[in-house]
Amino acid sequence: MQDFLLFATVGFAAQIVDGALGMAFGVISSTLLLSLGTPPLVVSASIHTAKMFTGTASTLSHFAERNVRWSLFWPLAVGGVVGGVVGGVFLTSVDGALIKPWVLGWLALMGLTILVRSAREIRLRHVAARAALPLGLVGGFLDALSGGGWGPTVTTALVIVGEPPRQAVGSGNAAEAFVAVAVSTTFIVALLAGHGRDLEDLRQYGTAILGLITGGVIAAPLAARVARILPAKPFAGLIGVLILLLAVIQLVRPLFDF
Repeated sequence: MQDFLLFATVGFAAQIVDGALGMAFGVISSTLLLSLGTPPLVVSASIHTAKMFTGTASTLSHFAERNVRWSLFWPLAVGGVVGGVVGGVFLTSVDGALIKPWVLGWLALMGLTILVRSAREIRLRHVAARAALPLGLVGGFLDALSGGGWGPTVTTALVIVGEPPRQAVGSGNAAEAFVAVAVSTTFIVALLAGHGRDLEDLRQYGTAILGLITGGVIAAPLAARVARILPAKPFAGLIGVLILLLAVIQLVRPLFDF
């Protein structure tokens, strides 16, 4: 029960941040799971399973708040689904021990990206829909590898080039729900097709998955309005520092054996 409450709290906090800033649910959750020794495949499968539920709740909230720009949403969703399936297939075909340092390195880079985003002032302008498809492809692929690459890649890129933050977050989060379903389906098929050991690992972390889902779903309806209350830039900066520190600790941990 204590573990469930821990992950529910993490899921709640992560979804508040993700729903308000368009990133950090996957980054926070994957960093925590990796720090507990969870295999990268199980990390990504767990987070995408959770995001099918939290993403749906977040999508409905952003629809209600009219934060979604449809001409941006559709190419992001299509590109993200394709990229996510490709990334999922790639992740199931490699040794988790080999890819873990790269995943942690990516998470550290995402922490830096969040810090940069929180410190910049961007001139607002709408992103062309034709640029959203390749962005979705890259975001979906990286998201499948790490479980937390979509928001830092897609939302950050949209905001950096000038998309209004509300629509960048809303459109990105809505598309991410489709990506989560595609990636989760890919993992389930791969696990059932011969990754029995990883399937047992996934069952082992069932409490973590249920906790993330519960906390995230509770937080999702609130998250779309949090951005109107909390100052986004300092909030994003704190999250960037946290993710960067956790990722760096896990990267250097084998060198010092602590």
